[in-house]
Amino acid sequence: MSDMRAQEGLSKEPFLVALGERIRTVRARRGLTRKATAQAAGISERHLANLELGTGNASILILQQVAQALQCPLAELIGDVTTSTPEWLLIRELLEGRSEVELHRARLKLAELFGSGGDRRSRLARIALIGLRGAGKSTLGKMLAEDLGYPFVELSREIEKVAGCSIVEIHSLYGTNAYRRYERRALEETIQIYPEVVIATPGGLVSEPSTFNLLLTHCYTIWLQAEPEDHMKRVVAQGDFRPMSGSKEAMDDLKRILAGRAAFYAKADLSYNTSGHSLEASFAGLRTAVRHAAGLVDWSV
Repeated sequence: MSDMRAQEGLSKEPFLVALGERIRTVRARRGLTRKATAQAAGISERHLANLELGTGNASILILQQVAQALQCPLAELIGDVTTSTPEWLLIRELLEGRSEVELHRARLKLAELFGSGGDRRSRLARIALIGLRGAGKSTLGKMLAEDLGYPFVELSREIEKVAGCSIVEIHSLYGTNAYRRYERRALEETIQIYPEVVIATPGGLVSEPSTFNLLLTHCYTIWLQAEPEDHMKRVVAQGDFRPMSGSKEAMDDLKRILAGRAAFYAKADLSYNTSGHSLEASFAGLRTAVRHAAGLVDWSV
């Protein structure tokens, strides 16, 4: 009786029902019988039948075997959005295997096609600094804004205004998903309000593709780079001693985060390394690079 209840419980699980429907759909598209699919996957026909009915659970390895038998990506069975319609599938097929350079060109063309790409002049008037905490976004951002005569916006402060509480409280009370919503709304409002601005962004903004794409579309982005050791030293110098509670573990975590985000940070229009330079030298180099990109006359030279 308990087994029957468990089976009934599984049958009511929406994810498993949807998974079963996708398996049936792909199998039908391939013109394969359930028996032939089960044999190719190395599982029993009954097991496959339960999966298709949404009454059977399966390990990720079993699903991988079924995907191989159906000659489709595992993502197609699990329900990746790029498998939801024939057009998505055809677009994904065109993009698969392309180099980063080709994908970059495709993204720019799509932005142009759908009218979501900001023109170069307006992008250069909004400068956004991205990178991990301790890269110098706030310090150099304020200096750059003052030099250009632009307003300076610390996006973290804008997020707190939108939410009506601190960043820590947002995460503890509402969770990461809510924080990402506030982050996007704060960025949208900043872009709408300021035609000219220097923005210091939170280090994790690049983790949300839609928000990062909004930033890339409307702002001239600069990745402020630094060695992990410099990131750590600067964070501690700002008065945050939390990383020191487990120095080696904290450093390992920082390196993992940096490695995980590097490919996204690298999408910036400009990369500028602040390690090994004094604050004055870092600002001078950044100032020159920004003025050159914007076509501004540098009267200090």
